[in-house]
Parts: sequence; C-alpha cells; structure tokens
Amino acid sequence: MNNDNIGAMRRDRIDITVHRAEILKDTSIGGIFFFCALLSVLITFGIVIILLKDTAGFFKEVSIIEFFTHTRWSPTIKPVEFGVLPLISGTFIFTFVTSAIALPVGLLTAVFLSEYANERTHSVLKPALEILAGIPTVVYGYFALVYVTPFLRRIVPQISTFNVLSAGIVVAIMIIPTIASISEDAMRAVPKSLREAGLALGVSEFRVTITVVIPAALSGIVSSFILGISRAIGETMAVTIAAGNLSRIVNPFNISDALLNPIQTMTAAMVEIGLSDVSGHSVAYKSLFAVGFTLFIMTFSLNLISQYIKYKFREKYL
Repeated sequence: MNNDNIGAMRRDRIDITVHRAEILKDTSIGGIFFFCALLSVLITFGIVIILLKDTAGFFKEVSIIEFFTHTRWSPTIKPVEFGVLPLISGTFIFTFVTSAIALPVGLLTAVFLSEYANERTHSVLKPALEILAGIPTVVYGYFALVYVTPFLRRIVPQISTFNVLSAGIVVAIMIIPTIASISEDAMRAVPKSLREAGLALGVSEFRVTITVVIPAALSGIVSSFILGISRAIGETMAVTIAAGNLSRIVNPFNISDALLNPIQTMTAAMVEIGLSDVSGHSVAYKSLFAVGFTLFIMTFSLNLISQYIKYKFREKYL
C-alpha cells in the first residue's frame, strides 16, 4: 500500500471522527434544549396543580357563589367575607385606564420607529425603550406617589393620595416598551415591496402605513396588546404603592369616583394576605390561592386570545 492510500485512509478516519463529534455535539445541545423546555412545562403544570388543590380546599369551606357574587372582601377582619367582586372591579378599572394610555402610545411609538425614524434616531430610541422596561416596578410606584399624584392634584384638587389614575399612568409607562417593541418588530417584518407598491400607486406614506403595514402586521400588534394588558393585570408593587389598598366596588359610570380614589386589585389583595399573620391552614390563607387562580384564569384567557389572533390573522403577505 503506497503512501497516498495510507494518507487517504487517515483523512477518512479523521473525517469520520469529526463527523461523529459533530453529531454528538448536536445531540447533546438538542437534549439540553429539550430538558429546559420540559422543565418549564413541568413547572407550569406544578403551579396550576398547586393552585387547583388549594383553591378546591377553599371552595369546600366557602361557597363559590358567595365568592363571585358578594361585594365585600374582608378575609382577615371580622365580619369575615370573601366576595371577590371588589377586587375584580378594581383590577378591571385599573387595567382599562392603563390600556387606554399605553395601547395607542405604544402603537404610535412603534409606527414612528418602524416607518419614520432614521437609523440614527432608531438606534437611540430603541435602547432607551429597553432601558425603560428594565426599571424596577417599585420605582414606578414611588414615582407615582411622589411626583405624578402631586402634579395631578394641581389639575384635580380632590384627587386622593392613592388613586387609580396615577397608578394607571405609571404602569402604562412601564408597559409601553413591551407594546412598542413587539409591534415594531411585526411592522418591520412586513416586506418592503408592499410599501413600494403602495407608494408607486401615488398613495401617501401615512396612508400606506395605515392601510398596508398595520393590517399586514395585525397579529403581532394585537399580540403585543394582549401581552401588555396581561402584564398590567399582574402588576403588584406599583399598583399597591400608587393606588392604595382599599377594597371597594368601583362604579365605572362615575368617572371621578373610579379614577380619583384608591382601589385594591387582586394582586394587592394577595400581597396583603401573604404578609398578614394568618395561619397556613386557615380559610383566609386558602383564599389567597382562590384569588390567584381567578387571576390565572383571566391572564390565561388573554394569552389564549393572543394565540388565536396570531394564527387567525397571520400576515398572509409574508
């Protein structure tokens, strides 16, 4: 056997060894990714099972009808009542105020970044938004209490120290980066050829944005809305600090009462129970899980809607 054949055989062995090493590497990485995905699924199921178990224990002692129909929430102060309606109404009015501010501002910010901002402006504003999203929520709460509420009091003197409007403003500021970033990514994914086709027909850039870009990116935009609203519903510290902790039925038709006075959201009620000295086997403690499960159903429903919209209105032009 000549030297050329020996060299060729050695090269073949090296190639086979390298190929096997690459296969082993890919298999190992795939296994790690699968383990991480499986772990996240198992943790989710574990949380749901724990919520279901303790919620079922709560409803063995408190009627589910009483829980969802009574208008007083007082799990630790006598007379004890477990009506969740005040918490639901407070959560909904707070979420409505937050959404009314954050959704249009976030969408307009995304339109500007995607369609009108030059590269230099985009390179400055996009990181600024990401920094805004990284500020701790407790900072937003104290910002609302120390700066936003005193400013609003100059305009509306009768506003309470703790109020829905101030909390809604700061939480809207907090979720605008989420809405703007996801919406902008969806709009940037729209092919440039669609924009050029509209401009070639003599349509203005604004009209192309309204009639072509936004409809084509609708699923991503709506998904960003749902994610932003879900975060607002689940917010705890900023709302507790800025909106107070007063459990009451909110009348949405009385604007001044709804916006200018304190409320208690579902997350704030959970914090209050968790920090109290109630026994771990008491009904009051178990009510924490019932409220948590109700909140989970609300946010889970919003995420299901987001997924449905994502597949229902998928960008057909991409």
